[in-house]
Parts: sequence; structure tokens; C-alpha cells
Amino acid sequence: MESAHKAKTSRDETPTLELSGVMQLPENTNCLACSDDGRYLCLGHSGGLTVWRASSLNRVAGWLRDRLEITSIQMTSVARVFGHHLDSIHLLCVINIMEDINKRSICLSFELFEGGNYGAASLSCGRAVWLEIYQFPSAAWLKELEMAQNPNSSEWSPVTVMIQIRPPKIPTEKAINGPPEASQPTDFLMHCLALDIIRSSSLRWEKPPFSTDEGKTKEMNESPRHCTQHFLLPCGPGDSKAEFQPGLLVAVAVWWSGSCNLLQYFLKKPSKSSPYVEPMPDLLWPNAKEILCSAVSKCTRYIALGLSDALVCVWDRRSGAPLSLVLMPEANRALFMVQFVDCCPVTDDDFQIFTAEKVHLLILCKSGAIHTVTTGRGTKPNTKQLSERPKDSKDLPTVTASVQFLQGMSLVMQRSGKMSIQDVINNTTVCFLTPPTTHLITTPHSPIYALNSKQQSLFIRGDQDTSYSATSEERNQSQLFVFRFAESDIFKQHVVSHPESTQQQQTLSYDTLEETCSFYLQKRAQSVEERNKTLTQTWEQLQENSMK
Repeated sequence: MESAHKAKTSRDETPTLELSGVMQLPENTNCLACSDDGRYLCLGHSGGLTVWRASSLNRVAGWLRDRLEITSIQMTSVARVFGHHLDSIHLLCVINIMEDINKRSICLSFELFEGGNYGAASLSCGRAVWLEIYQFPSAAWLKELEMAQNPNSSEWSPVTVMIQIRPPKIPTEKAINGPPEASQPTDFLMHCLALDIIRSSSLRWEKPPFSTDEGKTKEMNESPRHCTQHFLLPCGPGDSKAEFQPGLLVAVAVWWSGSCNLLQYFLKKPSKSSPYVEPMPDLLWPNAKEILCSAVSKCTRYIALGLSDALVCVWDRRSGAPLSLVLMPEANRALFMVQFVDCCPVTDDDFQIFTAEKVHLLILCKSGAIHTVTTGRGTKPNTKQLSERPKDSKDLPTVTASVQFLQGMSLVMQRSGKMSIQDVINNTTVCFLTPPTTHLITTPHSPIYALNSKQQSLFIRGDQDTSYSATSEERNQSQLFVFRFAESDIFKQHVVSHPESTQQQQTLSYDTLEETCSFYLQKRAQSVEERNKTLTQTWEQLQENSMK
């Protein structure tokens, strides 16, 4: 199929981006992923892994094993870390290697931090669930790969487990019953943890009506907790206390299902001589309602939390206080997903800590309605509805992904297989993406796709439409569809360039809360003229509105 880069215009004047390329996929391709530098596309499929060049779609390397099914970044029940070097793929380590069949741990999720130096795995064994943060010996692995003669070698440097985090346990009785001391942050933290644990436990153990079997009720209502984590770069109060190098990870933020609190743990290399101690959170970000979903900005300065009762709270890690609290429309109270649309602005002036820059959010409700929120410090949140609640279940969104190389854009996919690029800030549809009429997007309720920020492309799997006449062999062959945004005139005015890595961004951090407050007062004094001008304008607007 010849590549085409022209834009068609539909009846409603919204253009359609045509395909840039098509390539046949290996059998049962279950997942796609792009490398950080955008040069490679990795395919997970039945029997192993394959690496292609993202530009030419030529095969570079493969790793095959019989009776193996790669399903995503994690593998079914086992998480493995692979390294692609030259024209070979090497198995570097197994995260949850099974040493005792009676203590088999299952990898529920796995996330790799940009650059490949850190990873996070959520594991379970029986009813126990915990989170592990790893530091990968990337430099040592690179040297070992350069010297490796055998692709199947197992002699690789070990992975370091930096921290193991489990759901918080109920502290002492004093922490529960006694009032927290304002002058003792530790007492306040323990008090908040205790109250949160009791509350979440009561919800998970709540007995249904008309229950007669105590044992079955307990077993039926006890559901294991799952966690959501976010990697954090240094920028907040107290970050300097952690062991870190500029631009590298300093902490991880974690929240557990049913909890109201966001917990932050500093990352430190474990001491071999000291006995293991269950880590306690170093910081606690309290919320009035239960956390349902979360997101972190690219620079990790802002953390957005979707709470119950349709509340959205945006925390500013630099100031240690909420940037904004937004109440979503009454008709769409159940929040399903929150994400940042724009990357955190990068500036040479690291002293602009308390500026009123705008933050753009995309909010997806369980009803299928999509909202956008623009907010900032000292400004009234501006909430708009990007799309209404679908009348047909086929129009429910299944993917809303921020397209970081397009200013204020998000990729939206629906159950029907429809795909579009939405301008979240201006609340418009920029274009539609359509596969050939002979094909459909594979499993649109959970599409197999990858966005390549470096090459500004979308890779997505499509299958033959059974309504068209085709041989049985053609029906079983999946295709990789490629949409290259940079080659279309539609997106020329929207393309933006970002730093090579979030690790290159410069940040400030402070050892104590007193230092943060002192710096805040200093900047307040320097901005008094600007604030007085803004205050005068606000009073003038109030007077004008009162006269209407």
C-alpha cells in the first residue's frame, strides 16, 4: 500500500489524516512500545519479542522462546527486563524469579522510568500486595553487553531493590485516639495514616445486607488493595535530604485503593549492614475524599488527583500546597481518569516558584463525558466539556492519551474504532485518523498502539474486516498502521519541541520548610508592584460586574 500524506476534508470540515505506511505484523502481536530515542519499535507477540526500526519498519533483532506469550511491558505472571544492543536482544534479569513454588509472586504491573535507570513493579503473593522500586545498573549492563559473546548469557550485574512499600499498617493506639501535635509532624502523619486505614478497612470489610455466613462474607468482601505510583524528580521541600544526583529520581509518590492520602517516599540505596525496616512515608499529602485516579506532570512538579464526589485537586510540590481545587459538573460526578495535557514549562529562571502559570487537565468521567480544566494559582478554574456523555455505548472513549509533541493535543479512541486528535485547550476536533476501509482497529476497547514522540508518529494494529471477502490466511494477518503527523500540513502550527529528557530540567529543592517559607516571602516582596496592579484590575472588574 502506497503511503499518502494528503489531508481529506470531511463533510463537517474536519480533515482526515491518511496512513503513512503499512506493515504486516508477527502472529498475535499483543503490545507495542517505542524506545525513548524514537529509533526503535518493540513488538511483543506469541513466542517472544521483535525490534523494528521505527523509521523504515525493518526488522533489527528478535528474541524467541517456545510456549511464551508477551502481553505487555510485563509478561504474564513474570516480569523480565530485556536489553537491545547492536542486533541482539538479551534477557538481563527476571524481576520476580520464582525460588519457591509455594511463594510465587505475580507481577501485576511494571513501569520503566524514562532513561531506563529505574523501574517499579507491583507484586502479589496470595493476598499480600506490595510495590518494589528498582535501580538498574545501566552503565554496567552497557559494558557487559559490549563484551558479551553469547546472547543467552546469564552473567549480568544484579538489580538493586531501592525500597519495598506495602500498604500502611495501623500505628499505635496513641496515634489513633490522641490528638495530633501540630509541632510534631511525625505525630500528625501517624494520626492521618491511622484514620485513613480505619476508613478504608471499614469500606472493604463492610457486610452486605441479609448476610448469614460470617466466614463467606469476610472472604467475599476482603479485596486486595492495589497501588498507583509516580516517579518524582527533585523540586519539593525536603528533597535535598534524599540521596540524589541532579536530574535523577528522588522519590516515589504512592496511593492505595480506598485511601485519601498520597504518600511520598524518598529513594535511598539500602544499607547492607543495617537490618531491614518497614519504610514509613516521608511526606503525606492529605485529601478530604477518596483518591480515584491520578497523574503527574512531565516535570513532576504538579500532581493531579481525581477524588470522589467529583473533586480534582492539583498539588504543587514546590510550594507544598494545593495549586487548585476543582469541582466538576454535577451531571458527571464519577471520575475515571485525569491527565496533564501540556508538559511543565521549562525556564532558565528557576526562581519562578510561585508563578501563576496555567495548568491544563483532561478529565474523563465514567459516563464517557470528557472535560478540560484550565487552572493556576490565584485564578478561577475554567472547566469546559470536550464531549458529552455518549448516547451509544460504541462511542464511549477507551483511550485518551496526551500527544506531547503536539501543543495541547490528545489522542481519543472510541469503542467503535473511531480515532481523532482533539485540541483540548481550544475544545475542537483537529482531525480524524482512519484505517483502510478493508480493516478495523484491533480490539478498540483495548487497542494495541504506541506513540513515538521523537518521530511524531502513531503506530497501531489493525485486522482484516471480516465483512470483506478475504482468504482465511488474510484474515489471520494483522497489519501495523503508521500515522506520521509531521508529514501533514494539518499539524505544522501545533508541533512543539521539548527537552531531550525530563532529566535535563533544572529544579530547586530545599532542606526545610523554613527555607521554603523564607524564599516565598522574598519573592512576595519582589512582586509587590505586580500584585498591586493585579489587585486594582480585579477591583475594577468587580465594580463593572456590580453595575450590570
